[in-house]
Amino acid sequence: MATKASAYIGPGAGFAFLSSFLLLFASLLLSAFLLLTWPIRSFLWWFRRRKAYARAAIDRVVIVGLDGFDPQLCERFIAEGRLPNLAKLRAGGSFVRLQTTFPAISPVAWSSFSTGVNPGRHNIYDFLSRDPRTYQPKLSSADIRQTTRRISVGRYAISVGKPRCALLRKSQPFWKVLGEHGIFSTVLRVPITFPPEKFHGLLLSGMCVPDLKGTQGTFTLYTSHPDVSGEQTGGTRISVTVQGTRLNAYVLGPINPFSTRGEELRLPFTLTLDRGADAADLEVSGQTFRLKRGEYSEWVTLRFKGGLGMSVRGIARFYLKTVSPHVELYLSPLNIDPEKPALPISHPILYSIYLAKLLGKYATLGLAEDTWALNEGALDEEAFLAQCELNHAERERMFFQALAKTRRGACICVFDMPDRVQHMFFRYLNGRRPTAEGPETKRYQEVIPDLYQRMDELVGRVIAQIDERTVLIVMSDHGFTSFRRGVNLNSWLHRNGYLVLKDGSEGSEWLQDVNWEKTRAYAVGLSGLYLNLKGREARGIVSGGVESEALKQELIQRLTGLQDDETGERAIREVFDASAIYAGPYRDNAPDLIVGYDEGYRASWESVVGKVTSGVFDENRKRWSGDHCVDPRLVPGVLFCNRAIQAEHPSIVDIAPTVLNLFGLDIPLYMEGKPLIACDGKLQ
Repeated sequence: MATKASAYIGPGAGFAFLSSFLLLFASLLLSAFLLLTWPIRSFLWWFRRRKAYARAAIDRVVIVGLDGFDPQLCERFIAEGRLPNLAKLRAGGSFVRLQTTFPAISPVAWSSFSTGVNPGRHNIYDFLSRDPRTYQPKLSSADIRQTTRRISVGRYAISVGKPRCALLRKSQPFWKVLGEHGIFSTVLRVPITFPPEKFHGLLLSGMCVPDLKGTQGTFTLYTSHPDVSGEQTGGTRISVTVQGTRLNAYVLGPINPFSTRGEELRLPFTLTLDRGADAADLEVSGQTFRLKRGEYSEWVTLRFKGGLGMSVRGIARFYLKTVSPHVELYLSPLNIDPEKPALPISHPILYSIYLAKLLGKYATLGLAEDTWALNEGALDEEAFLAQCELNHAERERMFFQALAKTRRGACICVFDMPDRVQHMFFRYLNGRRPTAEGPETKRYQEVIPDLYQRMDELVGRVIAQIDERTVLIVMSDHGFTSFRRGVNLNSWLHRNGYLVLKDGSEGSEWLQDVNWEKTRAYAVGLSGLYLNLKGREARGIVSGGVESEALKQELIQRLTGLQDDETGERAIREVFDASAIYAGPYRDNAPDLIVGYDEGYRASWESVVGKVTSGVFDENRKRWSGDHCVDPRLVPGVLFCNRAIQAEHPSIVDIAPTVLNLFGLDIPLYMEGKPLIACDGKLQ
């Protein structure tokens, strides 16, 4: 029996995988064309590159993005002598706190990093936005839809037309501007780059790349334990029966694009136990692998047959948790196969294939570190850390290969490991969480300090490979703080009469039981609060103008300084009117209010999924114990540089114009940031 729950929120399943073959065929034709025209293009690019760098003050910019790297922890560990390379970078250049975005959420902040503008100009305000026609949440970064035109042939259905795959982030990233002037860039795993845009350079997409099922990451746990029951968030649990030393099960794949019934594809496998060796042999997709308890497999290629001779490939890792007395087998989310991508994950499309051929298969999922599996007990701490290490090692290999190849231009890579590890291990750092009590506390108290030392060592290897004509920037999108207590905004709105449930309803997920004819405000995502506005929402009741402004001010006044009834602590530091903090053509897509939580507080898990509960405050007992979805002034990022920073309060929107200025380019008028590094003794 399988129990399912979606992983955060998916952009939609049921990709039109016929496009995989067509993309590969088109790629072959393109490759032939590029080969034939190579001499002419080489001469034209050589001539253009001579002019491209004529005004440049440098040869190269290298940006090392350390997602979630916190300035307070940096200062602490530098003082303790743990970060010698970052200390050296500070002494010979700069170290300052970097203002983040409102809200301090990775897709928002990294979008401002790449474009040099506030969210009102790039249109990303959270991981989630909502469809005002249905009030249902949707992924804010990309719109993926299969074509609705289908031809039925018996029990098969053939899609006609192309699926939609559109990036919802607006404005231009700085590497596209560089490319327009002939300056080459290599961009690795920067968030909100899926689907990839065309530009003069190479790009591998990062955060918000979906898995093969169309979600942001759905794991599977196979277990023979008889007492396992209940729902798991972020994954699927499948009960299995062991017969002697063998068990037969299946991998749940994507929705079959050729079926009229919309069922998931299934791929059978057999696991043969070797209890004496604490191992098992896995047979799947015509391959046999030896699995050792407590170790991850290599990436396994999984081929799902969809009918009519068509198939789709994904890759995943297996992790054998136990073989006795009960069998437990973890399967990672099904990553898009970089050697045969079902959706475009790189620019050009051949780049992901090239990296896989050169360096081996690698994680393509945007959120590849499986935090929900650790939250739900499908993985333990050691297994989660091992997974993080495997993913990080892949990205290091990509980055240093790109660094060696990109001798001029820009080389940018974002490493996710600092963010994911701090989310899950912050409870051991501050000692204020009940979940941190136990014999393992001492072991895991060093996980975050060790993480910072690992990133410092990475920076040291980068410093060793650059010269005086290279500007090195080490930065983060935001910092970190603890997450001890949750605030359910929808419960507060319900309790205070702003949100009304249907008669007899208790408040199910995704606001499905809300009476919209009587509701004036509702919350979606990690920090946004919306008015049920007439003419915007499908069943809006709040008039624009005087009424909506009065309601906003009323909510700001009542929520700012909101106290936790149980602890007496301030839970909400300040609530911000979006019209006052955003400017630009996409401001109307923003939430009406942005909630700035105080240290230790964040939107509760139930609030994020739109569920109304009996209480407003609750204890966060999940392993996810650190966060940054608070008042942005509490969690600035870091900015290290081997040059002097010429600003007292630099912001993340300043990075893009800084890079353009270093290459002697005029800064586009739409960019709001300012250059931070003087060229020839002055700023532009």
